[in-house]
Amino acid sequence: MSDLEIRPAAPDDIPAIVAMLADDPLGALRESPDDLAPYTEAYERLARDPNQRVMVAVREGRVVGTLQLTIVPGLSRRGAVRSIIEGVRVHGDERGSGLGTRFIEWAVDESRRQGCQLVQLTSDASRTDAHRFYERLGFTASHVGFKLQL
Repeated sequence: MSDLEIRPAAPDDIPAIVAMLADDPLGALRESPDDLAPYTEAYERLARDPNQRVMVAVREGRVVGTLQLTIVPGLSRRGAVRSIIEGVRVHGDERGSGLGTRFIEWAVDESRRQGCQLVQLTSDASRTDAHRFYERLGFTASHVGFKLQL
């Protein structure tokens, strides 16, 4: 997979990122690829925050994956820094190619470089294939998560 580049997302990558976010049953209900304005505004906020990394995986000049890595300083665990992996998506024709593994490994390695003691992520309860994928990479389903829609 030496032809794969993992790099920070650029404004020109937003349409491809949003298309991947929308390309599954859950994303189809909550994403709007026809209106990129809110995504552009969000990208600009994220780009100004030194604790945010919106990344893309690029193969042959085409964006084929995305994820967001957030570095979170904290007081718990003796002042531990943790990271949160969010918004992981792999283009449909790249699934099963090893790209997801490579991308998550990059995020874990970057978390180490940033001094994190813990990497965490959430995955919708309905994404059983994703759960098996994360468990295969060493993640454990150790907590129950809760959300409150505002």
